[in-house]
Amino acid sequence: MRRLVIAMVLLAPLVAFAQDSRADYLRQFDSNGDGKVSEAEYVAYMSQGFRNMDTNGDGVLETSELPGGRGKPITLKEYQDNLRQQFHKLDRHHRGYLNAQELTAPPR
Repeated sequence: MRRLVIAMVLLAPLVAFAQDSRADYLRQFDSNGDGKVSEAEYVAYMSQGFRNMDTNGDGVLETSELPGGRGKPITLKEYQDNLRQQFHKLDRHHRGYLNAQELTAPPR
């Protein structure tokens, strides 16, 4: 169940930008404008979803703050650790950054 909640949070931004091109989507993450997404940029951008759901701002998504009001609480650190793992799965060329194709590829 916890993985489902995490997956839902991770995929939410993809749905929001589904009509944008890959390059436009990459620019959402690419805070330094170098045309690629580092692990730090990926984690920072994706963590915004966590912060938006953390209505009391305590760094923990409680059950009541999770989609559907179900699941075990998760801390920001745990969430970001999961994001780092996801980043490395998406980095299929193992270069330490994501290009537009990798960023928009379905997770494995």
